[in-house]
Amino acid sequence: MGANMTRRLAAGGIDVVGMDPSEAARKAIADTARVTTVADLPALIAALPAPRIVWLMLPSGDISERMIADLGQRLSGGDLVIDGANAYYKDSMRHASDLAARGIGFVDAGVSGGIWGLQNGYALMVGGTKESFDRAAPLIRILAPAPDRGWMHCGPAGSGHFVKMVHNGIEYGMMQAYAEGFSLMEAKKEFGIDVAAVSQMWRDGTVIRSWLLDLIADTLKSGTKLEGIKPYVADSGEGRWTAVEAVDLGIPAPVISLALMMRFATQGSNDYAAKLLALMRGEFGGHPVQHEPAAGHD
Repeated sequence: MGANMTRRLAAGGIDVVGMDPSEAARKAIADTARVTTVADLPALIAALPAPRIVWLMLPSGDISERMIADLGQRLSGGDLVIDGANAYYKDSMRHASDLAARGIGFVDAGVSGGIWGLQNGYALMVGGTKESFDRAAPLIRILAPAPDRGWMHCGPAGSGHFVKMVHNGIEYGMMQAYAEGFSLMEAKKEFGIDVAAVSQMWRDGTVIRSWLLDLIADTLKSGTKLEGIKPYVADSGEGRWTAVEAVDLGIPAPVISLALMMRFATQGSNDYAAKLLALMRGEFGGHPVQHEPAAGHD
């Protein structure tokens, strides 16, 4: 995602210095006009003209924490750090405060667009002071789907990542609803419903049309078979944070919370409970309990 953002910025006329310790990652963008690459942070800081803007696209958590702390020690007053990770908004509020004490600006940018962002642009939910946002704005307008849409200054530091967190929670609910609906149609065998055709038809004029539906339709149209796909769905953390925030604020969010629980179920977290339920049913009702094949047997 960071590499494609680099390409989009360069195509928009921005000179970019890309840093990645991976030689393969650097080579992948080395032939892009207006892009130079470096292997470490000291080289990056030396290559950027002051006042610097450093945009991070790293996983949230330890690696982002270490990088932001390191930048705080190495950057100068007047520099700006933009964190594009799916970071927890309270961490972003802390980062903004810590960097401000050193005279360094901070912007938290929730980025949506995934692998399609290079072509279609990225939706950007941005938090930070007006001064910091104004400095980041020229980059944001290039990365966005259009200079006048697809981006928003949401408020003070932390607000961008908060809005992105809620965005991802809603995404959990939408994905779960689509999955359940298509599963119902697939299960109604006597109707012989062509679910791929339904997904295509729903893209025009229906109230449930969306980009997620477009992706489903394209996948089914391509003839992708689901039989060999493991029914495991990871959760990156944003859905968890959204559910916890709903509890903290006392705001009912049952769809998002249940969609998160379903992801846990696919990860094996429901296995013990399901086995115990089967045993209870067998004990009180005499219903047969199914057993998995013994190890080493078909």
